[in-house]
Amino acid sequence: MAGAATAPAVETRLVRGLGLLDATTLIVGSVIGSGIFFAPAYMARMIQTPGLLLGLWILGGLLTLAGALSYAEMAAALPRAGGQYVFLSEAFSPLFGFLYGWTFLLAINTGFVAAVSVAFAKTLGFFLPAVGEGNAVLSFGQHSVSSAQVVALVIIAVITYLNVTGLRTGATVQNVFTIAKVAALAILVILAVATGKGSASNLTPVVGLELGAEGMRLGLFAAIAGAMSKALFSYDAWNSVTFAAEEVKDPERNLPRSLILGTLGITLIYCSAVTAYLYMVPITEMGGVAESRIATEATVRMIGPTGGAFVAVAILVSTFGCVNGLTLAGARVVYAMGRDGLFFRNVARVHPVYRTPAHALALHGVVAAVLTLTGTYGNLLDLTAFSSLLFNVLTVTGLFVLRHRQPDLNRPYRVWGHPYLPALYLSVSSFFLVYIPVANPTYAGLGLGLTLLGVPAYLFWRRARP
Repeated sequence: MAGAATAPAVETRLVRGLGLLDATTLIVGSVIGSGIFFAPAYMARMIQTPGLLLGLWILGGLLTLAGALSYAEMAAALPRAGGQYVFLSEAFSPLFGFLYGWTFLLAINTGFVAAVSVAFAKTLGFFLPAVGEGNAVLSFGQHSVSSAQVVALVIIAVITYLNVTGLRTGATVQNVFTIAKVAALAILVILAVATGKGSASNLTPVVGLELGAEGMRLGLFAAIAGAMSKALFSYDAWNSVTFAAEEVKDPERNLPRSLILGTLGITLIYCSAVTAYLYMVPITEMGGVAESRIATEATVRMIGPTGGAFVAVAILVSTFGCVNGLTLAGARVVYAMGRDGLFFRNVARVHPVYRTPAHALALHGVVAAVLTLTGTYGNLLDLTAFSSLLFNVLTVTGLFVLRHRQPDLNRPYRVWGHPYLPALYLSVSSFFLVYIPVANPTYAGLGLGLTLLGVPAYLFWRRARP
């Protein structure tokens, strides 16, 4: 790609083509991916109290809502492509915005895309046994490429292409797949109640701090934080619509509405699904479910072997839609950095026919593909959860800074409960920010290291910018 000083003039105009429904399904579809189908089993290996397990999902929803309300104020006031990149640049400095965009490209969003694409491939293995993380198709010394990784690469390539061909194409795919995945989860919950094959006693005790084997190894606080990181991963990407704010119609109204509607809907769906899992599968058995496929195990117990096929199709629909939403929104951060001259200028090019940030989408897809080849599903979860939460805390802090530094900024929406609600979000999130690295120091450290590498990169592009 050409450097900042030599790039020709580029067209940087995007089109406002996303309505309230599109914006809301972008949030719901980006968030509901693979996590809700697998994460509760990972969590059960750390904590063994049903009430605590469900409570962490409720807490995750409340944190997400508090964060969404805070972001809604900034998004309505600054409805530009890039979301957090814009908020952090305005609140602190372009350095903070760049570090977010840099980490977002190298770890957060692309890591999320990689993890969910691998989850798609793992689930496809239900129908095609040759597809799996344990089935190597290429070997390079001690390193190998699995058939699951190959399938994940194909998914990333297909979805990137779909989004290059038009905003409406990506939005239509998102709407269809979001409605389908929500319907599938609703059917799962209804089946749990209708069949009556579970036990209400599985939901007790409500209060307690009993740990699983992995939790006892970590200690109480680290076990809770480690379990919470899986729930936070499942809730992540709720801020995706802010990245595409420049393409939302009537953003001053539709951005806050979509954030609130989307996060509330996701919380209700997740807590209902986790309750159904606990009702069908005792928590003492949940952590030992094969391949952590808790949704499959619960549904098989409801309706027999056909339940496995039903959940597999639901996961395939869910993960495909999730990767689409993450790709549609995520490339807009890269686009915004290029437009500001803090990255390769070519990524700010808008396709002359499709009016999409085609170069940014291509780069986003390439990085996601590289991450797909370097990590397993569980490790990619840990990489994205810590880095994402770190910048979420910084961004909500930026809300207070913007109120102080730009008191006259037009704010069509002001966060309810300010300053108490954002402060509550910061205090609770900071606890998990401290203890998640204790649970998995390697990947949390890798995420932090990638962020710090952004400092010399920022200085380079800052100097090269005309």
